[in-house]
Amino acid sequence: MTNTQRVNIGKLHPAPYKTLIAMSTEVEELAAAAGLDPLLVELLKIRTSQLNGCAFCLRMHTRDALKEGENPDRIAVLPAWAETGYFSATERAALRLTEAITCVPDGHVSDDDYDAAAAALSADQVSAVAWLATVMNAFNRVAITSRYRVDG
Repeated sequence: MTNTQRVNIGKLHPAPYKTLIAMSTEVEELAAAAGLDPLLVELLKIRTSQLNGCAFCLRMHTRDALKEGENPDRIAVLPAWAETGYFSATERAALRLTEAITCVPDGHVSDDDYDAAAAALSADQVSAVAWLATVMNAFNRVAITSRYRVDG
């Protein structure tokens, strides 16, 4: 890591950041309307941030999930969700699709990943998960680029 002072792009240009926040609010509303559990929404944000290595968002959304009553064990095993019995079929489908969307540099969202999501989620839920992943990836990139500090 260098000593270069990073520009906080959200503060320097607040209008796009406020638009991103408004978009996030709208996406959370559509996720709720689609019947996605608010705890699952937080888990999707945490998983996206884990994959992107965004410490700032990880801390924030882990705290939010715990405050909402999420089981700490589920958060602890989230990186290995597919190997556990902690997650329902709906949660597993949403996590799989979120990972596929987040990891597009590894290849496009495969038909297998999409079909698995579509088999367990309604069309509204698939769309909500895709939008949640898209918005969370954008927030991660803002925080990582600006190097939002996470001190102990």
